[in-house]
Amino acid sequence: MVPSGNLFSLPEALPDEEVFEDLLAGPSVRIERILSSGQATPPGTWLDQDDDEWVALLQGEATLEYDDSSRVSLRAGDWVFIPAHTRHRVASTSSDPVCFWLAVHGRLR
Repeated sequence: MVPSGNLFSLPEALPDEEVFEDLLAGPSVRIERILSSGQATPPGTWLDQDDDEWVALLQGEATLEYDDSSRVSLRAGDWVFIPAHTRHRVASTSSDPVCFWLAVHGRLR
């Protein structure tokens, strides 16, 4: 069986939390779909990942914030590369439309 799906499919009811779904995973890379509908990383909480992350926003609008106070605003079609151990957080995501993200995690450099 060949894995397949639709990146823009929505659950019947949107949950209160972000939805993280691994689409494909191997020993050195993981491809993930993320669905956000107004969620943000709690203030003062920073994400610090062991792997590099390349992320594209396929739908919606979002803002990423880095621990040096810089921000990146993303709209549908924008992407960003976040090197491993770059402290960051999701400052905001739109809920109408919901945000569909595609993230690739691994040693990408």
